[in-house]
Amino acid sequence: MLAISTHTTGAYMRAKALSLLFAWWVLMPFTVQAQTESVISNDLPIEDVQTFAEVFERIKRAYVDDVDDATLLRNAMRGMLGELDPHSAYLDQEDFDSLRESTEGEFGGIGIEVGMEDGQLSVVSPIDDTPAARAGLQPQDAILRIDDTPTERLSLQEAVELMRGEPGTTIKMTVLSKGAEAPRTVTLTRENIRTQSVKQELLAPGYGYLRISQFQSRTGEQVREAIRELRGKGPLDGLILDLRNNPGGVLQAAVDVADAFLDQGLIVYTEGRLPDSDLSFSATSDTIAPQVPMVVLINGGSASAAEIVAGALQDQRRAVVMGTDSFGKGSVQQVMPLGNGDGLKLTTALYFTPDGRSIQAQGIKPDVEVVRGRLEVAENSGLQLREADLQGHLEGNGAKRTGGSAAERLQEDYQLGEALNLLKALNVLGSRAGG
Repeated sequence: MLAISTHTTGAYMRAKALSLLFAWWVLMPFTVQAQTESVISNDLPIEDVQTFAEVFERIKRAYVDDVDDATLLRNAMRGMLGELDPHSAYLDQEDFDSLRESTEGEFGGIGIEVGMEDGQLSVVSPIDDTPAARAGLQPQDAILRIDDTPTERLSLQEAVELMRGEPGTTIKMTVLSKGAEAPRTVTLTRENIRTQSVKQELLAPGYGYLRISQFQSRTGEQVREAIRELRGKGPLDGLILDLRNNPGGVLQAAVDVADAFLDQGLIVYTEGRLPDSDLSFSATSDTIAPQVPMVVLINGGSASAAEIVAGALQDQRRAVVMGTDSFGKGSVQQVMPLGNGDGLKLTTALYFTPDGRSIQAQGIKPDVEVVRGRLEVAENSGLQLREADLQGHLEGNGAKRTGGSAAERLQEDYQLGEALNLLKALNVLGSRAGG
């Protein structure tokens, strides 16, 4: 008579039950979907299901630490999604909330952008009219402590998580300002912070600059507001749209931004396995800058939604794209809430530009390739004297001296300077053609 230990029998029965449960869990969505459309086969390899159950049981029985069933199943789901592609993922409650905050541009915090400078957590910029700005925090202030936690061993993400929190709660920060002899401690009350994903300025009279750092739900609206502000300063003869190092974001925001400069035609379309993944977006007649010459700056950090905008304006011959090849993330992710409060981010389709180009692993190639660099003024041993160099020379009518941050940035940022030069050249050619 064959003897079987109760431990082995329990493990076998557990594995068998788990196998049946797992098969039902996986088969259930397939069965529901098969009722409407036979897209996915519901034939599962039973041997692989049994192997999964066996691995599960062996981990439970022999792993060095005790691991509960929920953790193992959640890790299995993470692995299932993580092996599909770099962008599909299982999102726990914290990750799900963080993704929502980044796309909506709204969170509880003190209103400060931080970075690492020589390994030290430092203030990059306080956001206007926020607790950080009202407390007098300045760029390059070193943040030494957050509440009772020293920052010297914190990662940037860990520091950001400590500073964020529920509106109305307080936070103490020890900061050392540049040139100060001793640090100071400030107590701040967190508020609901709404970030601006769009910045604007005039680089030269008539030539505007728009920087989009990320595509959030309000980015399209912010772009239109920024252009209205630029036009309020005088005629707009040219516009630079800076999408460099823009990681993307919300699809609808990319459509809204492209629509601000296009009055007709296709912007982007998607194709996937399911009918509801096939979408198409076209421009409306409501455009805020239909005739303004444009240059779009991209680089290897321009991805996803940034590539949609660049590709649409390039294919529609609306703008000159300048810089270096973009990242090439042309896949669509849908974020789906789950019943337990977690979320699922799943790749469901691919993006295509109006001319039918796939962005995925291809990216957008610029019309004019310009690598990033710094403009250096060469010294000339044979100096040439000009009227403007003479002491006490007369200024021409309406002459204005330029300088300041815009001029310095143009010297530091070679791509930006070349974009401005191209816009000026386009206006010269346009005026001559018109004449």
